[in-house]
Amino acid sequence: MIRLIHVSKSFDGGRSYAVKDLSFQVNNGEILVLLGSSGCGKTTTLKMVNRLIEPTEGIIEVNGKNVMEQAPVALRRRIGYVFQGIGLFPHMTIEKNVALIPSLMGWPLQKIQERVRELLELVDLPPEDYAKRFPDELSGGQQQRVGLARALAADPAYLLMDEPLGALDALTRDILQQKLLDIKKQLKKTIIFVTHDIFEALLIGDRIAILHKGNLQQIGTKEEVLSAPATEFVHDLFAKPARQLADFKDIL
Repeated sequence: MIRLIHVSKSFDGGRSYAVKDLSFQVNNGEILVLLGSSGCGKTTTLKMVNRLIEPTEGIIEVNGKNVMEQAPVALRRRIGYVFQGIGLFPHMTIEKNVALIPSLMGWPLQKIQERVRELLELVDLPPEDYAKRFPDELSGGQQQRVGLARALAADPAYLLMDEPLGALDALTRDILQQKLLDIKKQLKKTIIFVTHDIFEALLIGDRIAILHKGNLQQIGTKEEVLSAPATEFVHDLFAKPARQLADFKDIL
């Protein structure tokens, strides 16, 4: 699992905090959504898990080990990372983008090729059609699928996803949300998913952690946060689209 114990992050020597006294755990095989508006500390929290940012206070454990006691590069290779900007290398083919981390880890060539084919099929990009293409030949949604395949390439137990679908049109976003849920069921990955979209959080999350100004307001299942908001902020957050949420609850 992933566990945060009284984690805080300050970028100005303690005068203010991007994240303050944050404690929660992500259980094996679940999707925990970090939900909140811009600047609430979601991305900072995500980046502390794989040491792209280091905590000011507190302990973060991945698989029972303090991340600060692990080599950053080795840690990051064991944790898949998917983000909104996708970040594919434009001069590399799709298969080379997906193969990047296994290649850096020294996998045998045949194993890498088999893994690339397996993953492209998993994200519905048949390798015979897409492997030799370059990123600029793909749509935004297809590029995001490649980004997910690349994050899965070394078969990490954990995935960190930072608003990966935020820049996509509504239809493509819906399709990839369902694909993500399908992949989660098949592969049983432990995922932290960052979003500011309430409906995306309700659809994707096994549990939802709601952040506001760096503080954890509530963590629970979608039913818990909808029916028993723990703070006034959580109540107001879900009350704004009340009619739509009522409709959503009817189809849960």
